[in-house]
Amino acid sequence: MYSSNFEYYRPGTVAEAVQLLKTKENAKILAGGHSLVPAMKLRVASPAALIDIGRIATLSGISTTDSMVHIGALTTHAAVAASAVVKADCALLAETAAQIGDQMVRNRGTIGGSLAHADPAADYPTAILCLGATLTAQGPNGSRQIKAVDFFSGMFTTVLMPDEILTLISVPKYHKATGGAYVKHAHPASGYAVAGAAALVSLENGLVSKCSLVVGGCSPNPVRAEAAEAALIGKAPTQENIAAAAATVAAAIGEPMEDNYASGDYRLNLGVVTARRALAGAALRAV
Repeated sequence: MYSSNFEYYRPGTVAEAVQLLKTKENAKILAGGHSLVPAMKLRVASPAALIDIGRIATLSGISTTDSMVHIGALTTHAAVAASAVVKADCALLAETAAQIGDQMVRNRGTIGGSLAHADPAADYPTAILCLGATLTAQGPNGSRQIKAVDFFSGMFTTVLMPDEILTLISVPKYHKATGGAYVKHAHPASGYAVAGAAALVSLENGLVSKCSLVVGGCSPNPVRAEAAEAALIGKAPTQENIAAAAATVAAAIGEPMEDNYASGDYRLNLGVVTARRALAGAALRAV
């Protein structure tokens, strides 16, 4: 199918892109295009104008400070997955990026585009919530920072204003005594997460001192499994303790989504299974 007619703009700076968003009615940002273009072809989305930010050089790249890894919103999944910096300082994110779609998708899709689209089955939202990332958005009134926990507000919905552009994702580095893992059950056709879990586990004297567990794909937005986290604190990361903690995930998810591929009960069970595997993998890496 073909999209409806639209105007096309290719700004050279973020400020120019923001101005176009502010002045053009029913305009949409085009980054990698893996979500927006198919929606336009199906006429699920019919923007009057496309603002192509794909060639704004300042929006891509990876850098670090003492405590953070900073990733430009236009950085591709492939670049995140291959980055030595990301692998060294927040390997969970590199592992997540490597599981997105196929090689063609990873070469073109962007981290910022995925997060702004807020697909319930996307991988990055689960990971950045687990990692405690901060997102930077730029609008007509300047930049503002948004904590990952506050960023997603519903299915395909974020707190970004209509005239704001996501520009940067800042991820805290985690230490050698902390391990991370991302595990998902992928849809066999799309590669999207039917259910997925991201976990960070810190050990001290063989016991869990800190734990972060987030489950995605089962609900409109990723869910922080706080009861599971609390159940592991102060305990050894044995198979029994991890299984007991993961068993509480179903209550955290609540009423799961369902579709033609997975019933609610099936998706709920996958959430528990992926959570258990992610916790076990993270604990093994916490060295």
